[in-house]
Amino acid sequence: MTQQALDRAAPAGEVVTGLALRSRPRHIRGLPLLISYGSVLLLFVAVGLFAPVIAPHDPNAQTLTNRLQPPIWDSRGTWEHPLGTDNLGRDTLSRLIYGARISLLVIAVSIPISMVLGTVLGLIAGYRRGLIDVVLMRLVDIQLALPAILFAVLLAAVYGPSLKNVLIIIVGWRWASFARLVRGEVLSLRERDFIAASRALGGNDRWIMIRHFVPNLINPVVILATLDVAAVILIEASLSFLGVGVPPPTASWGSMVSEGRNFLRIASWLVTVPGIAILTISLVGNLFGDWLRDALDPRLRNVR
Repeated sequence: MTQQALDRAAPAGEVVTGLALRSRPRHIRGLPLLISYGSVLLLFVAVGLFAPVIAPHDPNAQTLTNRLQPPIWDSRGTWEHPLGTDNLGRDTLSRLIYGARISLLVIAVSIPISMVLGTVLGLIAGYRRGLIDVVLMRLVDIQLALPAILFAVLLAAVYGPSLKNVLIIIVGWRWASFARLVRGEVLSLRERDFIAASRALGGNDRWIMIRHFVPNLINPVVILATLDVAAVILIEASLSFLGVGVPPPTASWGSMVSEGRNFLRIASWLVTVPGIAILTISLVGNLFGDWLRDALDPRLRNVR
C-alpha cells in the first residue's frame, strides 16, 4: 500500500507512523542523533578552549606522595583527584583536559591547511590536465603509499619530537586525500554544459574556477574535512604514543596512554581514561561526518 493510500485510510487527526516515518530523508530522521553528536563536539571544543579555567590542578605539577592515587569510583579515591593521579602524582583529570586542548589545536591548524592546499592542487590538476596533472597525481600516489608513521619517525630523528612536526606530518599526510577528491570532482564538472557555455561567453580560466568550480566543491570538501577530525585525533595520539609527537611534559591523550601502559596492572585508569576520550571523540567525529554527508550530498539527501 502506498503512502498516499495510507494517508487517505487514516482517520482525521490520526498520525500515520511506520512508512511515513521511514520515508523521511535520513538526515531528517537523524536530527536527535545530530544534537547528541553536536553536544559532545561542543563540549570537546569548550574543554579545549577553556582548559586553564576548567582544570582543577596544574597538569604538570608533581606530588610524589599522591602518586598512583585511584579514581573516585575506587574506595580509596578522593574528590581532590576524581580520575586519580599518574606515576608522578599529576592529576589525571587536569592532564585529560589539557590533552583535549592539544587535540583541538592540531585539528584547528592541520585540517584547514590540508584542505586549502589539497583543494588548490586538485583544482589545478583536474582543470589543467596534461603534465601538471600527471606530476601532481603521482605525488599524491606516493604520499598515500608512504605510511605517516615512518615520516614521523624520520622527522623526530632529525629534529626531535615537537608539536610543529606533528602538524607538518598531518598536513603532509592529509592534503593528498583532498587533492584526489577535488581532482575527481573537477574532471566531472569540466565536461558539464554550463562550463562550455561560460567559455563560449568569454570567461577565462580564473573566472571559471572561482565562479563555477569552487561553489560546487564546497560540499564534498567540507564533508571530507569533517570526517578527517577522527583521523587527525588518532594520528596525533599515535605519534604521541610512539614518542615522536608532542614532547613531555606537555599533556596529550596519546602520551598519557603511552605513559600509563607500564602501570596497566596496578593503575588501569591511566590507560582507560584517555583511551575512552580518544574513542569517544573519534567515533562522534565520524558519525557527525556521516550525517553531514547525508545532509549535504544531493545524491543521498532523499534516500529512503
